Amino acid sequence: MTPTLSPDQAWQPLPAGQWTPDHARHLLRRAGWTATPPEVERATKDGLSATLTRLFPPNPPPFTPPPLLADGMRRVQELRQRAREAPDVEQRRQFERDARELQAQYRNELAIRWLQQAARPEVSASEKWILFLSNTYVTATDKVENPGLIFLHWAVLRQGSAGTAPALTKAVSRSPAMLIYLDLQGSQLKSPNENFARELMELFTLGEGHYTEADIKEAARAFTGYRHTDGEFRFVRRQHDATPKTIFGQTGRYDGDDVIDLIYRQPAAATFLPCEMAKFYLTEQPIDTAYFEPLGAWWRTTDFNLQKLCHRFFGSQVFYHAQFRANYIKSPVQYYLGLLQDLQLDVTPFPRTTLIPLRQMGQMIFNPPNVRGWVGGRTWINASTLAARRQLAATLFTPFNEAKLNADDKVALEIARTSGAKKFAVDDERLREFSTLGADRIVERFVDYFLPVPVNADYRAALREFLQGDAPAGKEKLNLGRVRQAAIVVLQTPEYQLC
Repeated sequence: MTPTLSPDQAWQPLPAGQWTPDHARHLLRRAGWTATPPEVERATKDGLSATLTRLFPPNPPPFTPPPLLADGMRRVQELRQRAREAPDVEQRRQFERDARELQAQYRNELAIRWLQQAARPEVSASEKWILFLSNTYVTATDKVENPGLIFLHWAVLRQGSAGTAPALTKAVSRSPAMLIYLDLQGSQLKSPNENFARELMELFTLGEGHYTEADIKEAARAFTGYRHTDGEFRFVRRQHDATPKTIFGQTGRYDGDDVIDLIYRQPAAATFLPCEMAKFYLTEQPIDTAYFEPLGAWWRTTDFNLQKLCHRFFGSQVFYHAQFRANYIKSPVQYYLGLLQDLQLDVTPFPRTTLIPLRQMGQMIFNPPNVRGWVGGRTWINASTLAARRQLAATLFTPFNEAKLNADDKVALEIARTSGAKKFAVDDERLREFSTLGADRIVERFVDYFLPVPVNADYRAALREFLQGDAPAGKEKLNLGRVRQAAIVVLQTPEYQLC
């Protein structure tokens, strides 16, 4: 795809005089999960520059792991050790089952805790940015098998999310989860493993075509000796290859950090991450790398500062161009969290009602399908994932029966309420507020509030007719069931899947 703005014009800041509520809605929906009227009003009043400073602050929001996560993972390791030492097959299998169940419990608790954090409007953009970084520097629980290490990996991303890309990449190379995921943990002096070196260049920093197989082999030698013990990085010098290596045509006794410094001297390093940002935030249609060269040249002058890149990218003229408005398919996470914010609901703290729907829609938190991460765009939508989206929207209008919760769910609910969560579904009390507005005003509120694109008169007329039902025109109160179903239908429409 070729944007209509020239490359030089595209990445210039949007003039302050052009900032409107429509621009604010677009920014909030793309940088975060949705655009609620209070947030739009605030962003419009504050202006673009102040809004970007608020959305992408120099210090990322803190994230607290679930209680006893570290203790729980030690218990998992103990169970695995007992499985290895078990005298018979049946005992070994039982210990392995117990370890898997406990690991799944803590993985689910960590995922729900992150969703609860990300659902807060004031940190939505920061959390989505960290989600983007996790989809660049990919790890996955299926291989790492330790939610505690996944939490530490995301902590590395969080800590470096507003710093420089080279510093973050170096920190990622020491992340215990990454050492396991891309096999650095077992990379030895006499037998270097090339997986990390390959993905470092291909998927983290440069992209295909900007390195050679010889560069990968030499870089793999530089990363030998990287190890972790109980989540702590350590450098084992006797396993490190300290001999000269030739990478990108330069020779030296390079270690891993030296390799990363060499990578960021390559021209492609300046445009790779901006290109990835465009895929994640702007359009699924490929844009020629040359289009990003002015942005990349500017980014290099900042020493690859990530916060400054966010401000430039989300403040650019091309980001707000009509060509990129209301035509990007929401990820399952954005669809879910956007629903919660639009409906003013809290994250339900039960895996079966929160994480299972996300999995059915195609996105398991902390567990992308492979090292390339989630591709996104149209890959999110097929018959089964669309059915799961429709079911999720309907579920949020069905309050759960607390009397039927099991003991674990009751504990999770009490913890959530202690943290301030109150509303987990749209109940009749909320719907009554709308039922007195009349069909015309309800249609206006639903369509203008929920949908990112204008709808035609026939759409509005059909919705109005459904809401009115057999009730006489001008009736003071409309049927609650019809109000509920109308809201669900709007949230299930193709238009609501877009941002």
